[in-house]
Amino acid sequence: MTTESEVPTGESAEKRDNTPRSWLRDHSELGVCVLLLAIGTLVLTDALTMSVGIAQRGPVGPRTVPLVVGSALLLVAVLLAVDVLRGGRGEAEGGEDVDLDDPADWRTVLLLSGVFLAAAVLIGTLGFPIAGALLFWGSAYALGSRHHDRDPLIAAVLALATYVVFDNLLGVPLPGGPLMGVI
Repeated sequence: MTTESEVPTGESAEKRDNTPRSWLRDHSELGVCVLLLAIGTLVLTDALTMSVGIAQRGPVGPRTVPLVVGSALLLVAVLLAVDVLRGGRGEAEGGEDVDLDDPADWRTVLLLSGVFLAAAVLIGTLGFPIAGALLFWGSAYALGSRHHDRDPLIAAVLALATYVVFDNLLGVPLPGGPLMGVI
């Protein structure tokens, strides 16, 4: 049996635990840096390999925003990594009404992931209005809404409005699917 004086606490316990696993645990924010670096690299690679022949309409073409966003992601990844390696730590959740001791709600995460994957798979065949309506309704259901009479109608109106705004007003072609001749 150990007494309180024998149990390592504070800095002395941290200094003794110098394993690679504890170092990674203490610098877990580096995972976010790696993710930002990967996404920034992907965005920049995609922007630089994009063919812009017909889409170029002036000095600011379709590459501009992805280049800015990709560069910003790389910059934030590097700055965050430097901060973490210098000892910076993220603040603990204090402003939200969240009990950090409760386990994650994996049911909601899995439902949302399934809804997003289903929408991504179905958008080519069903078109954006139908796949978007399924995405909006499925997301509302996964997040806890149980208004089975109202939610599908709101999702359909939202998906159609999004389709009309992007396809007709902004000129961004979205797949219409079987509703292509109707809308």
